[in-house]
Amino acid sequence: MASFCGKRILLSQNSFLKIPRRNGFLILVPEIGDDLPGKYPLLKEDKSPEFTNITIEKCVAAIGRQTLEFEEAVKTLGNQITNVDNVCPKSLFENVLNPLEELYTSLNITWGIAKTLYLGNQSLMPTKYYISINERAKKACAAKYVNKPIYQACKNIMNNKENELNDQQKRILTKFTFEGKLNGMDLNEKKRLQFSELQILLFRNLSEYAQKVQVSTNMFTFTIRDPKIVEDFPEELLKAMAHDPTQFHKGPWTATLHSDVMELFMEYCPNRDLRWKVWREDVTKASVIHDKTVQTSSLLERIRQQRNQTANMLGYKTYADLSMQSKMAASVENVYNTFNILLATARPAQEYEIKEIHAFASERGLKGPLQHWDIAYWGRQLFNAAHKHRKDNINNYFPLPKVLCGLFELIEMLFDVKIIESKKSDIWHKDVRFFDIFDLKRSSTDPISHFYLDPYARDNDKFRVTQDLGYMVPIQNKSKISGIKALAALIFNFTPPRDTTPSLLSFKDLQALFRQFGHMLQHTLTTVEYTDIAGFSFVEWDTIYISDYFLQNWYVSNYFALTRIYVYIRTDKFLLFIRLYEPSFLQGISCHQDTGEVIPLEIIEQIKQLKMHLSGYYLCKELYLSHFDLELHSSEEFWNNIMGRLWDKYFVLPAYKKDSHVCSFEQIFSGGWAAAYYSNIWSKMIAADLYNAFDDVSNKNKEQLKELGSRYRETFLSSGGIYSAREMFRKFRGRDPTPKALLKYSGLDVKCSKLNEANQNIQKFETNKQ
Repeated sequence: MASFCGKRILLSQNSFLKIPRRNGFLILVPEIGDDLPGKYPLLKEDKSPEFTNITIEKCVAAIGRQTLEFEEAVKTLGNQITNVDNVCPKSLFENVLNPLEELYTSLNITWGIAKTLYLGNQSLMPTKYYISINERAKKACAAKYVNKPIYQACKNIMNNKENELNDQQKRILTKFTFEGKLNGMDLNEKKRLQFSELQILLFRNLSEYAQKVQVSTNMFTFTIRDPKIVEDFPEELLKAMAHDPTQFHKGPWTATLHSDVMELFMEYCPNRDLRWKVWREDVTKASVIHDKTVQTSSLLERIRQQRNQTANMLGYKTYADLSMQSKMAASVENVYNTFNILLATARPAQEYEIKEIHAFASERGLKGPLQHWDIAYWGRQLFNAAHKHRKDNINNYFPLPKVLCGLFELIEMLFDVKIIESKKSDIWHKDVRFFDIFDLKRSSTDPISHFYLDPYARDNDKFRVTQDLGYMVPIQNKSKISGIKALAALIFNFTPPRDTTPSLLSFKDLQALFRQFGHMLQHTLTTVEYTDIAGFSFVEWDTIYISDYFLQNWYVSNYFALTRIYVYIRTDKFLLFIRLYEPSFLQGISCHQDTGEVIPLEIIEQIKQLKMHLSGYYLCKELYLSHFDLELHSSEEFWNNIMGRLWDKYFVLPAYKKDSHVCSFEQIFSGGWAAAYYSNIWSKMIAADLYNAFDDVSNKNKEQLKELGSRYRETFLSSGGIYSAREMFRKFRGRDPTPKALLKYSGLDVKCSKLNEANQNIQKFETNKQ
């Protein structure tokens, strides 16, 4: 038998990042960089990024050199094991996979630095340059999964049950064989050529789709000159719409279909005709009622057909079946079963919400039935009236320094890690802060990982797609082989501090902060040794946001812990119930910016209600889009027929006859979430079920909370992609997940009960009348 003992190749680094897709000019990346130092060209000697001296030219040169080196190394290492029948596990890891990891690590750091600059300082990394870097890096990183000798060696070792492998090694080989199979490595030469041609054609169609939607989106604008229309618009919306953002109160203002404008416009515009105009244009963009140059209907049908052809070539019945191979849900049927359970409560809740909004709006002058373009506006009006809500009331209680302090204390209490700020001279802006993370069970002097925090909005310097959105960029994945610790960047667009007033966080800001911190913890607390399965690498797509929503639940759901303690006082005539309150976690992260007082219970109640606001309507909308996505990728039925069949199942209000929203459904056609749009709902459901274990424990019982926190860290935060999410969930909860907790924390069960009660009262009234 031939044996293998290849020469070890040492070079560079990488980690896969999902990035928001943007259109722009592609810049050819010069394949240069000989003058750049070492295998980590953008790092200092301590292996931390040298942000102060990074330039566009350095990034472009580094990525050009590293991608070439990586691709050449893959070929070289593959050639060394070509026709070798018996590659042993030790040789494969030491002489092939470990050298590849070092190259991947180096490349990934450069890629992560480029993305950090793209999101954090666009003057240092303009969109057109980042697009070229991103595309080049993605192409290079895929090379290791389409090398036939490496794929075959991994597959042979996996099939040989006598080989002794630890869990991490098994998972690495599973990843290589899984990715190889999905890239057509099991096909014969003729079929592989056809497969490759099909992928090229599909890529072109997806790019054309994205371009058409972008052009169609940009085509619609209209100008508002009447200041009365915008008098209640929030400052951020006025700035986004103003011709001159420095004079945003003066106008004129331009409405567009871009999400950072449209979402708030529909919520605040008092003019129903203008709302209808914007809504109609949004749901019909890129459809057949527009110019042929931007129509996507026939194009998306070709994309669906090509995706199903891809799945068929790989041995799957449909593209949706192929997609389920990388999901916790495992099958389309499991997803639909969960949808039905959620819908049974969510749709009645939606009906209750619609009736409540319609009654409120009718009393205040709305003529005729409530329409889709009325929901956001009148829903906000109803909420403000019912809860005497003012945005400033909430914001004043959440100064960023206080929130961070409380958040760090929670993380320390739950996970036994301490976050300490450290001075860092190499940053991309003076606002950026740097933090070390210490494992208190190991060392208080040697951090296990680090992160940057870039909290404030900076005019046009920062990338921004939707309102108050935050980002977590994994700059470095942990790699024991390369001696690299995990490093991340948290980037937000919070209102900057002014004079003596700190940055004050809104409800949406709090959501973004907690979600991205949760995401960051899964990246930085990983104990996995291989970068290919550390953090989020090789984690099921539909579980990717579990840690985000889990941490978010600590401030929006922890209120429920307030209503559990009762004191019973017996008197001669009656039993008196006095409700007492436990301190809420919200009270630990808040204080009034002027008076220093803890947030009162009525404001906590507002935050609870904000989270539940229109929860039935929005969940039904997400369920509908998710179901639509799966149907599109599991049948050949024309999209309009699918839409007509699904609409009434999920929505109370009838469909607009020209609604063609699928023609601009970017997330599933050009955004990478085909047959996976449901993943956000799935992550929310799992996170709610996990959090429910903590919610069942008193806030005062620190020991039990710490025990649960330790178990959560060992499963969902530390183990990366070593084990399946289903295994980890069972280890934590002792059972399979259920949707009950999600329904509870969304307030849907309460709204559903209210609708049933109202219907019963109406029925009684009609009966008595007769």
